[in-house]
Amino acid sequence: MDSPPDSPIAQSAQATPDKAYLPGQPKSLEGIAIRSFCLGIALALSVVSMSLTLVYTSSPLWRLPFFMGALSTFHFLEFWTTAKYNTPVANIGSFLLTANWPAYAIAHMAAMLECLFTKLVFPNRSWAPLYSGHIIALLGFIMVFAGQFVRSAAMVQAGQSFNHTVQHRKKDSHNLVTTGLYSFMRHPAYFGFFYWGIGTQMVLGNPFCFVAYTIVLWRFFSARVKHEEALLIKFFGDEYINYKKRVGTLIPFVGH
Repeated sequence: MDSPPDSPIAQSAQATPDKAYLPGQPKSLEGIAIRSFCLGIALALSVVSMSLTLVYTSSPLWRLPFFMGALSTFHFLEFWTTAKYNTPVANIGSFLLTANWPAYAIAHMAAMLECLFTKLVFPNRSWAPLYSGHIIALLGFIMVFAGQFVRSAAMVQAGQSFNHTVQHRKKDSHNLVTTGLYSFMRHPAYFGFFYWGIGTQMVLGNPFCFVAYTIVLWRFFSARVKHEEALLIKFFGDEYINYKKRVGTLIPFVGH
């Protein structure tokens, strides 16, 4: 028997949000707020630290707060873009803070430690061939900003057809996007992260992590694209096969 609309039981049900939004749940509003706040603080501290280091010292360690700022921006935009353009699937996991854990955290810790070690051994970054450290850093900057832009723009353009996890079942909202960025590169979100990742190591001046990041990211995306495209062919058939023939990934030797 239904309760009257003005009964205590009915009022309690209306006042209680869906379980998924409660603390400890996948879409916890509390969890989302805390993560957004912490990422904002991390970005602000990174900007201040980098600015002070550049203005008051000649130390190359401004690279570390830049790296932390790039990471903070990346993780915030992963959630924000998902929440705005693919709202139904947005949850705490959309921040990607614990994706591929703990390998992801180990990789970033190694990158920061190499940057510190390089500062101790080569204070002026003289390891760079022909003292090209500044040129390498500049190219890294371009790759980081361009990679972030391409990835976020790809997520926006794909809308509900983009998901952080490979989908094994075709949803009604799942369309084959072939316009915009997708008209001249397949998987632009992967393209963006690939070059963003190796770009960060160029800014940090990390020769060893640059090689390691390149190999690990290439292997990851090579396997992921192969797996995902088998499903896309299953979903879209000849339409995707013809699209694949026309458009490359722009990641060397991936998706051929």
